[in-house]
Amino acid sequence: MALKDILVHLDTTARSTTRLAVAAALARQHGAHLIGLCVIDLPNTEYFYGAGMAFSGAGPEQVLERMRGDAVLQCAAIEAAFHDTVRRQELQGEWRLTEGPTPATLALHGRYSDIVVVGQPNPYDQSLDAGRHATVVTPLMSSGRPVLAVPFAGECATLGEHVLVAWNASREAARAVNDAMPLLERARKVTILAVNPARGLGVHGEVPAADIALHLARHGVKAEAAHTVARDISDGEALLSYAADLGVDLIVAGAYGHSRARELVFGGVTRTLISEMTVPVLFSH
Repeated sequence: MALKDILVHLDTTARSTTRLAVAAALARQHGAHLIGLCVIDLPNTEYFYGAGMAFSGAGPEQVLERMRGDAVLQCAAIEAAFHDTVRRQELQGEWRLTEGPTPATLALHGRYSDIVVVGQPNPYDQSLDAGRHATVVTPLMSSGRPVLAVPFAGECATLGEHVLVAWNASREAARAVNDAMPLLERARKVTILAVNPARGLGVHGEVPAADIALHLARHGVKAEAAHTVARDISDGEALLSYAADLGVDLIVAGAYGHSRARELVFGGVTRTLISEMTVPVLFSH
Protein backbone atom coordinates (compact mmCIF):
# COMPACT_ATOMS: atom_id res chain seq x y z
CA MET A 1 0.00 0.00 0.00
CA ALA A 2 1.12 3.56 -0.63
CA LEU A 3 -0.22 7.08 -0.36
CA LYS A 4 -0.95 8.58 -3.78
CA ASP A 5 -2.80 11.83 -2.97
CA ILE A 6 -1.89 13.95 0.07
CA LEU A 7 -3.93 17.05 0.92
CA VAL A 8 -2.36 19.65 3.21
CA HIS A 9 -4.18 22.65 4.68
CA LEU A 10 -2.05 25.79 4.38
CA ASP A 11 -2.85 29.15 5.93
CA THR A 12 -1.28 32.29 7.41
CA THR A 13 -0.40 30.75 10.79
CA ALA A 14 3.22 30.22 11.77
CA ARG A 15 2.88 26.40 11.73
CA SER A 16 1.70 26.27 8.14
CA THR A 17 5.35 25.92 7.05
CA THR A 18 5.78 22.93 9.36
CA ARG A 19 2.63 21.27 7.98
CA LEU A 20 3.93 21.78 4.45
CA ALA A 21 7.28 20.21 5.38
CA VAL A 22 5.56 17.18 6.96
CA ALA A 23 3.24 16.70 3.98
CA ALA A 24 6.08 17.13 1.49
CA ALA A 25 8.19 14.54 3.32
CA LEU A 26 5.27 12.09 3.14
CA ALA A 27 4.79 12.81 -0.55
CA ARG A 28 8.47 12.23 -1.23
CA GLN A 29 8.52 8.95 0.71
CA HIS A 30 5.48 7.57 -1.09
CA GLY A 31 5.86 9.14 -4.51
CA ALA A 32 2.54 10.87 -3.90
CA HIS A 33 0.79 13.82 -5.50
CA LEU A 34 0.82 16.77 -3.07
CA ILE A 35 -2.18 19.11 -2.95
CA GLY A 36 -1.86 22.44 -1.16
CA LEU A 37 -5.24 23.86 -0.14
CA CYS A 38 -5.72 27.44 1.05
CA VAL A 39 -9.23 28.47 2.08
CA ILE A 40 -10.54 32.03 2.18
CA ASP A 41 -13.02 31.84 5.04
CA LEU A 42 -15.05 35.05 5.24
CA PRO A 43 -18.01 35.85 7.51
CA ASN A 44 -21.37 36.41 5.87
CA THR A 45 -22.99 39.84 5.76
CA GLU A 46 -25.28 39.00 8.71
CA TYR A 47 -22.20 38.96 10.93
CA PHE A 48 -21.58 42.66 10.30
CA TYR A 49 -25.17 43.68 10.83
CA GLY A 50 -25.34 41.69 14.04
CA ALA A 51 -22.07 43.12 15.33
CA GLY A 52 -23.35 46.69 15.06
CA MET A 53 -19.94 47.87 13.82
CA ALA A 54 -19.17 51.21 12.23
CA PHE A 55 -17.76 50.90 8.71
CA SER A 56 -16.75 54.50 8.00
CA GLY A 57 -19.24 54.74 5.20
CA ALA A 58 -18.58 51.28 3.76
CA GLY A 59 -21.31 48.67 3.76
CA PRO A 60 -20.80 45.01 4.68
CA GLU A 61 -20.38 44.01 1.03
CA GLN A 62 -17.56 46.50 0.58
CA VAL A 63 -15.88 45.37 3.79
CA LEU A 64 -16.07 41.75 2.67
CA GLU A 65 -14.52 42.65 -0.68
CA ARG A 66 -11.62 44.33 1.09
CA MET A 67 -11.17 41.30 3.31
CA ARG A 68 -11.26 39.03 0.27
CA GLY A 69 -8.61 41.10 -1.48
CA ASP A 70 -6.34 41.00 1.58
CA ALA A 71 -6.80 37.24 1.87
CA VAL A 72 -5.94 36.69 -1.80
CA LEU A 73 -2.69 38.62 -1.33
CA GLN A 74 -1.81 36.58 1.75
CA CYS A 75 -2.58 33.32 -0.06
CA ALA A 76 -0.32 34.38 -2.94
CA ALA A 77 2.68 34.28 -0.60
CA ILE A 78 1.62 30.86 0.70
CA GLU A 79 1.22 29.62 -2.87
CA ALA A 80 4.73 30.78 -3.76
CA ALA A 81 6.16 28.85 -0.81
CA PHE A 82 4.20 25.75 -1.83
CA HIS A 83 5.44 25.83 -5.43
CA ASP A 84 8.99 26.43 -4.22
CA THR A 85 8.80 23.34 -1.99
CA VAL A 86 7.38 21.22 -4.81
CA ARG A 87 10.11 22.41 -7.18
CA ARG A 88 13.02 21.97 -4.77
CA GLN A 89 11.91 18.50 -3.68
CA GLU A 90 10.98 17.44 -7.24
CA LEU A 91 7.42 16.53 -6.27
CA GLN A 92 4.23 16.31 -8.26
CA GLY A 93 1.80 18.83 -6.84
CA GLU A 94 -1.02 21.25 -7.37
CA TRP A 95 -2.30 24.40 -5.67
CA ARG A 96 -5.93 25.02 -4.79
CA LEU A 97 -7.39 28.33 -3.63
CA THR A 98 -11.06 28.31 -2.72
CA GLU A 99 -13.55 30.21 -0.61
CA GLY A 100 -15.89 28.80 2.01
CA PRO A 101 -16.04 27.55 5.60
CA THR A 102 -12.64 26.01 6.27
CA PRO A 103 -13.67 22.79 8.10
CA ALA A 104 -16.33 21.79 5.55
CA THR A 105 -14.05 22.68 2.64
CA LEU A 106 -11.28 20.51 4.04
CA ALA A 107 -13.72 17.62 4.38
CA LEU A 108 -14.94 18.03 0.81
CA HIS A 109 -11.47 18.12 -0.76
CA GLY A 110 -10.28 15.40 1.61
CA ARG A 111 -12.65 12.85 0.08
CA TYR A 112 -10.49 12.82 -3.03
CA SER A 113 -7.19 12.26 -1.23
CA ASP A 114 -5.64 9.44 0.79
CA ILE A 115 -4.88 11.53 3.85
CA VAL A 116 -5.58 15.07 5.07
CA VAL A 117 -2.80 16.97 6.86
CA VAL A 118 -4.06 19.69 9.23
CA GLY A 119 -2.75 21.65 12.20
CA GLN A 120 -3.56 21.19 15.86
CA PRO A 121 -5.62 24.17 17.08
CA ASN A 122 -3.77 26.51 19.41
CA PRO A 123 -4.16 24.77 22.80
CA TYR A 124 -3.46 28.04 24.62
CA ASP A 125 -6.39 29.79 23.03
CA GLN A 126 -8.86 30.26 25.86
CA SER A 127 -11.67 31.18 23.49
CA LEU A 128 -15.00 29.65 24.42
CA ASP A 129 -15.73 28.92 20.77
CA ALA A 130 -16.72 25.25 20.75
CA GLY A 131 -15.79 25.02 17.06
CA ARG A 132 -12.09 25.74 17.43
CA HIS A 133 -11.26 22.03 16.97
CA ALA A 134 -13.34 21.89 13.79
CA THR A 135 -10.40 21.94 11.37
CA VAL A 136 -9.42 18.54 12.80
CA VAL A 137 -12.82 17.10 13.73
CA THR A 138 -14.89 17.99 10.65
CA PRO A 139 -12.60 16.39 8.04
CA LEU A 140 -12.07 13.46 10.41
CA MET A 141 -15.78 12.80 10.78
CA SER A 142 -16.97 13.85 7.32
CA SER A 143 -14.30 13.08 4.72
CA GLY A 144 -14.07 9.31 5.18
CA ARG A 145 -10.27 9.69 5.20
CA PRO A 146 -7.63 9.63 7.93
CA VAL A 147 -6.45 12.97 9.28
CA LEU A 148 -2.86 13.66 10.24
CA ALA A 149 -2.75 16.45 12.84
CA VAL A 150 0.56 18.29 13.25
CA PRO A 151 1.22 19.72 16.74
CA PHE A 152 0.95 23.43 17.43
CA ALA A 153 4.55 23.53 18.69
CA GLY A 154 7.74 21.50 18.59
CA GLU A 155 9.93 19.99 15.91
CA CYS A 156 8.79 17.34 13.45
CA ALA A 157 12.20 16.32 12.17
CA THR A 158 11.03 12.78 11.45
CA LEU A 159 7.64 11.17 10.93
CA GLY A 160 6.83 7.50 11.25
CA GLU A 161 10.21 6.10 12.21
CA HIS A 162 8.85 4.93 15.57
CA VAL A 163 5.07 4.66 15.62
CA LEU A 164 2.89 4.16 18.67
CA VAL A 165 -0.50 2.59 17.89
CA ALA A 166 -3.21 3.23 20.47
CA TRP A 167 -5.12 -0.06 20.64
CA ASN A 168 -8.39 -0.72 22.45
CA ALA A 169 -9.75 -3.49 20.20
CA SER A 170 -12.48 -1.18 18.86
CA ARG A 171 -13.77 -0.67 15.33
CA GLU A 172 -12.16 2.77 15.25
CA ALA A 173 -8.77 1.41 16.32
CA ALA A 174 -8.93 -1.32 13.67
CA ARG A 175 -9.80 1.29 11.04
CA ALA A 176 -6.88 3.46 12.17
CA VAL A 177 -4.43 0.57 11.85
CA ASN A 178 -5.66 -0.14 8.34
CA ASP A 179 -5.54 3.53 7.30
CA ALA A 180 -2.02 3.87 8.73
CA MET A 181 -0.69 0.74 7.00
CA PRO A 182 1.32 2.70 4.38
CA LEU A 183 3.22 4.38 7.22
CA LEU A 184 3.46 1.28 9.43
CA GLU A 185 5.02 -0.71 6.59
CA ARG A 186 7.82 1.86 6.35
CA ALA A 187 8.36 2.35 10.09
CA ARG A 188 11.63 1.38 11.74
CA LYS A 189 9.75 0.39 14.90
CA VAL A 190 6.07 -0.04 15.80
CA THR A 191 4.73 -0.32 19.34
CA ILE A 192 1.10 -1.24 19.98
CA LEU A 193 -0.14 0.00 23.33
CA ALA A 194 -3.27 -1.03 25.21
CA VAL A 195 -4.07 1.28 28.12
CA ASN A 196 -5.99 -0.27 31.01
CA PRO A 197 -7.00 -3.21 28.80
CA ALA A 198 -10.08 -5.29 29.51
CA ARG A 199 -9.39 -8.94 28.82
CA GLY A 200 -11.92 -11.38 27.49
CA LEU A 201 -13.69 -12.63 24.40
CA GLY A 202 -14.57 -9.80 22.05
CA VAL A 203 -12.18 -7.41 23.75
CA HIS A 204 -8.40 -7.94 24.00
CA GLY A 205 -8.06 -11.67 24.45
CA GLU A 206 -5.57 -13.21 26.82
CA VAL A 207 -2.63 -11.02 25.76
CA PRO A 208 -3.59 -7.38 25.07
CA ALA A 209 -2.64 -6.16 21.56
CA ALA A 210 -1.11 -9.55 20.61
CA ASP A 211 -3.76 -10.32 17.98
CA ILE A 212 -3.32 -7.04 16.11
CA ALA A 213 0.47 -7.45 16.30
CA LEU A 214 0.08 -10.84 14.59
CA HIS A 215 -2.11 -9.26 11.91
CA LEU A 216 0.55 -6.62 11.27
CA ALA A 217 3.27 -9.28 11.13
CA ARG A 218 1.45 -10.87 8.20
CA HIS A 219 1.79 -7.52 6.44
CA GLY A 220 5.52 -7.50 7.11
CA VAL A 221 5.26 -5.06 10.02
CA LYS A 222 7.24 -6.09 13.08
CA ALA A 223 5.30 -4.70 16.02
CA GLU A 224 5.77 -5.02 19.75
CA ALA A 225 2.64 -5.46 21.86
CA ALA A 226 2.57 -3.63 25.19
CA HIS A 227 0.05 -2.62 27.79
CA THR A 228 0.02 -0.32 30.77
CA VAL A 229 -2.24 0.18 33.75
CA ALA A 230 -2.73 3.78 34.85
CA ARG A 231 -5.65 4.35 37.18
CA ASP A 232 -4.67 7.79 38.46
CA ILE A 233 -4.65 9.57 35.07
CA SER A 234 -6.87 9.42 32.00
CA ASP A 235 -6.22 6.95 29.20
CA GLY A 236 -5.28 9.80 26.87
CA GLU A 237 -2.75 11.22 29.32
CA ALA A 238 -1.30 7.74 29.88
CA LEU A 239 -0.93 7.32 26.12
CA LEU A 240 0.88 10.65 25.73
CA SER A 241 3.13 9.85 28.70
CA TYR A 242 4.05 6.48 27.20
CA ALA A 243 4.72 8.13 23.83
CA ALA A 244 7.08 10.63 25.47
CA ASP A 245 8.93 7.85 27.33
CA LEU A 246 9.46 5.91 24.09
CA GLY A 247 10.37 8.96 22.03
CA VAL A 248 7.94 8.10 19.23
CA ASP A 249 7.43 10.48 16.32
CA LEU A 250 3.88 9.43 15.37
CA ILE A 251 0.78 8.23 17.20
CA VAL A 252 -1.96 6.28 15.39
CA ALA A 253 -5.36 6.35 17.05
CA GLY A 254 -8.99 5.58 16.34
CA ALA A 255 -11.15 8.62 17.03
CA TYR A 256 -14.46 9.07 18.84
CA GLY A 257 -15.25 5.54 19.93
CA HIS A 258 -17.73 7.30 22.22
CA SER A 259 -20.04 9.99 20.91
CA ARG A 260 -18.55 13.45 20.47
CA ALA A 261 -21.16 14.83 22.86
CA ARG A 262 -20.06 12.41 25.57
CA GLU A 263 -16.39 13.32 25.04
CA LEU A 264 -17.28 17.02 25.25
CA VAL A 265 -18.89 16.49 28.64
CA PHE A 266 -16.77 13.74 30.19
CA GLY A 267 -13.57 13.95 28.17
CA GLY A 268 -12.00 11.15 26.18
CA VAL A 269 -8.83 9.98 24.44
CA THR A 270 -9.62 11.81 21.19
CA ARG A 271 -10.26 15.10 22.94
CA THR A 272 -7.07 14.73 25.02
CA LEU A 273 -4.94 13.97 21.96
CA ILE A 274 -6.32 16.91 19.98
CA SER A 275 -5.75 19.28 22.91
CA GLU A 276 -2.43 17.98 24.25
CA MET A 277 -0.57 16.21 21.41
CA THR A 278 3.20 16.63 21.38
CA VAL A 279 3.89 14.58 18.24
CA PRO A 280 1.81 14.21 15.06
CA VAL A 281 -1.27 12.04 15.44
CA LEU A 282 -2.95 10.08 12.67
CA PHE A 283 -6.65 9.92 13.53
CA SER A 284 -9.19 7.67 11.84
CA HIS A 285 -12.90 7.23 12.40
